[in-house]
Amino acid sequence: MKYRIIYTALLGILTLSSCKEKKQEKAAPVYEKMTVELSNVTLETDYAATMTGREIVEIRPQVSGLITRILIQEGDKVRRGQALFQIDPVPYQAAVDEAVANVEAAEAKLKTAQLNAESRQSLYDQQVIGIYEKMTADNTLAEAKAALAQARAKEKTARNSLGYTTVKSPVDGVAGMIPYHVGALVSSNISDPLVTVSDDKEMLVYFSLSERECTDMIQQYGSIDCFLNQMPQVKLRLSNGSEYAETGRVDAVSGIAEQGTISLRARFPNPNHLLRNGSSATIVLQTPREGVIVIPQTATYELQNRVFAYRVVDGKAQTAPLEVFRLNNGTEYVVESGLKPGDVIIARGAGLLREGENVK
Repeated sequence: MKYRIIYTALLGILTLSSCKEKKQEKAAPVYEKMTVELSNVTLETDYAATMTGREIVEIRPQVSGLITRILIQEGDKVRRGQALFQIDPVPYQAAVDEAVANVEAAEAKLKTAQLNAESRQSLYDQQVIGIYEKMTADNTLAEAKAALAQARAKEKTARNSLGYTTVKSPVDGVAGMIPYHVGALVSSNISDPLVTVSDDKEMLVYFSLSERECTDMIQQYGSIDCFLNQMPQVKLRLSNGSEYAETGRVDAVSGIAEQGTISLRARFPNPNHLLRNGSSATIVLQTPREGVIVIPQTATYELQNRVFAYRVVDGKAQTAPLEVFRLNNGTEYVVESGLKPGDVIIARGAGLLREGENVK
């Protein structure tokens, strides 16, 4: 029994010793590695955007009256000068007739005043009447001329008002919704327009960048003019996730920063009228970089707002602080300093390593 106890204890000691040796001989962790090379890349950055037509016009009546006809359907394409609504013209036609009659009466009075003035002038020249009678006739003639001018002005105003009873479109575009119906009483101070017409041959797309991003981009090109002239064309992603077939160009940068952001505007052609006023979309800015080092973000980790990677040197992990380009595509970084072509780095799982750790 004594020998059995000693043998069991010895076996336990040997077993513990063997476990320790296995722990000490634990294999180095295996990580995916990559060799750094120069390459070309185009970075894409997304920004929420809204669209408006090139011209958006709220059509409002310039005279009061009842709508007698609606000459378009909602969503119709309309042309500049096309009649959209008809307001009851009867009272305005009566005003024109009255104005015409007033003009004719003023013309007759002018002729009478002209004859009287000529007669008074002749009598004055013959010294039959005095200066008072002559001046009175001249003043009456001047008054008749002014009355005729006033009557003609009123006729013109009456004819304009009659013309305004036919409401026309001032632009080419697409009609929006019509909140009124035949028989509705409208005037120039109505709260809602008769209809809104949007010129959608070309769409203006507005989006915002942070003040820092915008300043960086402008400095990259040297000036705002160079930025607008040399910046690559931008793409548009529609609300359903599809990419719009036409590309656009940024043509304006706001001169005012609002709450740390700056607004930009891009123009997109809209030949098929697919884009609509008020729609939301996503602007995709492209930034090409040539001959640069591109690494996956999985090869990096961040510490105190700085980016690091691990180089593999003699089988050990060596920390490499990096300076990365201000833009990225969400999956990769463009490295501006900290790595060179030929360096071998950990491509995945860098956040799990420690400085000097053995890696396979």
